[in-house]
Formats: sequence, C-alpha cells, structure tokens
Amino acid sequence: MSPNYQYGRDPGAIYEDRAMPAVVYALYILGLFHGLTLVVGLVMAYVLRGSSGPANASHYTYQIRTFWTALVGMLAGGLIMAVGFPLMFILIGFPVVWAGGVIMFLAWLWAMIRCIVGAVRLAEGRPIDQPYGWYV
Repeated sequence: MSPNYQYGRDPGAIYEDRAMPAVVYALYILGLFHGLTLVVGLVMAYVLRGSSGPANASHYTYQIRTFWTALVGMLAGGLIMAVGFPLMFILIGFPVVWAGGVIMFLAWLWAMIRCIVGAVRLAEGRPIDQPYGWYV
C-alpha cells in the first residue's frame, strides 16, 4: 500500500488521505488575497498529482486548471486595462479600464468559488466529477 492510502471502517475499502489537497485549497484561497501562496499551491498540486489516488488526482487537476484559467482571465483583464489607460486622456479609456477591472474581478471570483466548492467536495470525500470542466 502507498502511504497516501489508509484503511477505512468498511473491510476492504480504501480511502485516500485528504490532507494535502486541503492544504493546496487553503494556499489557493490565501493566495487569492496576496498572490504568493498561489504559486506554492500550484507547485504542490503538480508534484502530488502523480503519486496520488484517483480521487485526489481529480482535485489536483481541478486546482491546476483553476490556477491557469484564472491567470489567463487576470492577464486578459490587465491587458484591457493597460490599453485603456492611455485612452483616458481622450476620455474613452474610462469604460475600457472599468471593463478590464470587471474581467479581473470575475476571474478572481470564479477562482474563489471553485476553491470553495472543491474544498467542500474534498471534505465530503467526493472527487471532482469533471476536473477539466469550466463550471464549478
């Protein structure tokens, strides 16, 4: 048996240890407020995904996908804002900057909701049904 597994109450049933995916979810949630622990959580998810069981692997895949998709959304919003700043001199940049900020906020909110939903499913002992899906 791998150290990632432990025997449950049911004879013959094997349960995965949920501590490390929970740590990654916690690092992600903290990182959504200051950024540094997001990278630590991403590295942990990549490292731990290969040696985990199928349920934890679905959580790690979900976490990795959440990071990269939210990063793309944040970069897109930031790029839109960067285009809007010079246009503010002729007053058409204000809605462009606002739209970029809204996109960045929605990417942040989407990542936060996915982290919370993933942590709840982990606490319930359920894998992520479709870790590559867009929805939560």
